[in-house]
Amino acid sequence: MDVKSAFLNGDIKEEVYVEQPPGFVDSTFPNHVYLLQKALYGLKQAPRAWYETLSSFLLENKFTRGKIDKTLFLREIKGKILLVQIYVDDIIFGFTDNNLCKKFSKLMQGKFEMSSMGELKYFLGLQVKQSEDGIFISQTKFTKELLKKFGMENATSMRTPMASAMSLDKDEKGKPFDETKYRSIIGSLLYLTASRPDIMFSTCVCARFQVNSKESHYIAAKRILRYLKGIPNLGLWYLRSNDSELIGFSDADFAGSKDVGYIGKCVPDLKKPNLAQ
Repeated sequence: MDVKSAFLNGDIKEEVYVEQPPGFVDSTFPNHVYLLQKALYGLKQAPRAWYETLSSFLLENKFTRGKIDKTLFLREIKGKILLVQIYVDDIIFGFTDNNLCKKFSKLMQGKFEMSSMGELKYFLGLQVKQSEDGIFISQTKFTKELLKKFGMENATSMRTPMASAMSLDKDEKGKPFDETKYRSIIGSLLYLTASRPDIMFSTCVCARFQVNSKESHYIAAKRILRYLKGIPNLGLWYLRSNDSELIGFSDADFAGSKDVGYIGKCVPDLKKPNLAQ
């Protein structure tokens, strides 16, 4: 769902005055100003005012707010669940019963002016494909735009996002690289990790060197882009099944890291940690 003129629904708590807009100047009092009662686009208070208005409305209608994600709201009715996720003026919601969908749409449209966009297919750069077997979330379009932005759409692809023997460090003697461009690459890659856990490790390693970035760091980041060039269509597949099992893997190679000092085990009986331990 998309809320029309969302910020205009937010109530302003502070005293905020604006000049009379061109074409609407009162000829009797041309030097007077307006006292705002509602938020306007461009005010720094507007997003918060809108969020407080919307969240208060949902809480009044028996929704509960997420403890970690404050933009996630939940309502459970006789074992049936309705989830609502808010991002500024865009609202996505999922349900276990179609009747909840109809009631929620009617509830929201009775309070705010909004339009229903139908089944979720695209949201904040995430492509969503729903089927009887499950849900597939990817960022293929974003990946292709990312490659084009940094001139890598015709680059030779790589099979892995990082070389197995690669070990990045500060490279203090290396050739400096444009920090603005490097940060832009890293920021885009970090956003892409929402649906691409295969580049999470390599991206986080490169993200350590956004200050005083060197050409060696850029080469490592560029390899990730070349890897994406080869497989831009990967994503997350959520299978419709009650037998889902989460498996995690970890490999903490502190011994091979150039940026980690010693890992000492502090022994209470000793004044200093035994480095050998």
